[in-house]
Amino acid sequence: MKYPISGQAKPFIKWAGGKSQLLSDIEKSLPVDFTNYTTYVEPFVGGGAVIFWILQKYPHIQRAVINDINEKLINVYRTIKNQPEKLIVELQTLQDTYLPLAYEGRTDMFMEKRNRFNTPCIDGIEQAALFIFLNRTCFNGLYRENSKGNFNVPHGKYSKPTICDAETIIADSHVLQKVEILCGDFAQTAQFASEQTLFYFDPPYKPLSETSSFNSYVKEVFDDNEQIRLRDFCSQLSANGSKFILSNSDVKGKNPEDNFFDDLYSDYSIRRVYATRMVNANPDKRGKLSELMISNINNHYVEPSLFSQFNF
Repeated sequence: MKYPISGQAKPFIKWAGGKSQLLSDIEKSLPVDFTNYTTYVEPFVGGGAVIFWILQKYPHIQRAVINDINEKLINVYRTIKNQPEKLIVELQTLQDTYLPLAYEGRTDMFMEKRNRFNTPCIDGIEQAALFIFLNRTCFNGLYRENSKGNFNVPHGKYSKPTICDAETIIADSHVLQKVEILCGDFAQTAQFASEQTLFYFDPPYKPLSETSSFNSYVKEVFDDNEQIRLRDFCSQLSANGSKFILSNSDVKGKNPEDNFFDDLYSDYSIRRVYATRMVNANPDKRGKLSELMISNINNHYVEPSLFSQFNF
């Protein structure tokens, strides 16, 4: 069955640290001559809020590239791009089976599908459908893997979750037709660097404290050494003429003595913005937080009314 394009492309999953609410801040960070740029690259695509927004708002982009180290997430992007109708059929079946069940039955189904999802022998379409199903029905919409690479988030409590959003999948598939989809380390995207390329980085955030760490989207750890390697990569891109924008946590907002990012990116523009974070296992840690917008683009500005609210 062919579905008409009737909606706007947007993230097809909930994703911790998603950038939907920071799009206006990202737009303010774009080069003033952005219409002259032909290539856009996201080495950590995550939930995809920025790529879907930017390709709809800026159709002049001739080439777009997304990448993520999470193989199961990238499989969903590829399935939505190439086989959206088959994915919709799978999701509709899951939704029709799940919603009529009582909570105990839903939990049993969730655990069965979670075990199935962690089985390496399933095909790509089934894995993509289960990825979305688990994301829409798990606790707080989190995606987390253990050291073995298995998804391990427990069942959530939603009265009527939308498991099959056919309109979004079709709209996303249409946008993804012009996108090259990669899976692996962020450094492989260096091949697309040029003076007409803009990179947007949304890496796993540096934890604000030892107890608040949540960057286990995959079994590989993104620690301070990885943050430093990413800075070095940004410096390499900058030397090759590319522009970049990078988001990360504002550790200085939590601890005024923590200059990790201020020192690490001292050669670049650093702007502090607000974001409301609702995806957190601890409800007390949800709410407005300051985040960093770092760039080698020289048309930045600092909003005094915002900056003055931080005690440096």
